[in-house]
Amino acid sequence: MLDEAATEQVMRRLAAAMPGRTRGAKGPKGQPDAFRSCVACILSAQSLDRNTHAATRNLFALAKTPQSMLALDESAIANAIRACGLYNIKARNIRAFCAALLDRHQGTVPATRAQLMALPGIGRKCADIVLSFVFGMDVIAVDTHVHRVCNRIGLTHAKTADQTASQLEQRVPVWARADGHFWLIQFGKQVCRAQRPRCAQCPVADQCEWLAGHRSR
Repeated sequence: MLDEAATEQVMRRLAAAMPGRTRGAKGPKGQPDAFRSCVACILSAQSLDRNTHAATRNLFALAKTPQSMLALDESAIANAIRACGLYNIKARNIRAFCAALLDRHQGTVPATRAQLMALPGIGRKCADIVLSFVFGMDVIAVDTHVHRVCNRIGLTHAKTADQTASQLEQRVPVWARADGHFWLIQFGKQVCRAQRPRCAQCPVADQCEWLAGHRSR
């Protein structure tokens, strides 16, 4: 992995080249509260954004709170979220999430990673997204773009997104954690793409372990 000095330099260059958190940045999939942000995260697993938007729109037209969600049977939820795929599993997880939220937290979404991840259907990525967007905490949420670019550059060496998130938490300087997710995700979409990365336009090309490996072949 890149050493501490190189990691600092990479983050400073990304900060200069990529947009950070905008004033209009909202919770996951634009949801207005912590509960709907969590549900939207559950729905987004293995789903395209447009399909997740359709599913959230349909579901939240029926229910917007854990109490009203539990008033729906599983088949009603599954039918509403059919657009996002895996709808039977997600419907089951949403009902389990709502039941646990009411039982353990009186329906209020907790603001710690451990408590969030203890709820059904909430993994590390979803918990960190909620902590960052909803509660304004300085954490770097790791999606497929962030996972790819961090391991390609050498900021992390991890097989899973959760491992990448843990390594970033240990290695990224504190000053970069508030906007780090935004710099990395935009970098992954605009420059360090999965296919045909734009290395000639990359602000950190001289630090990139993947590119160095290709040049040495």
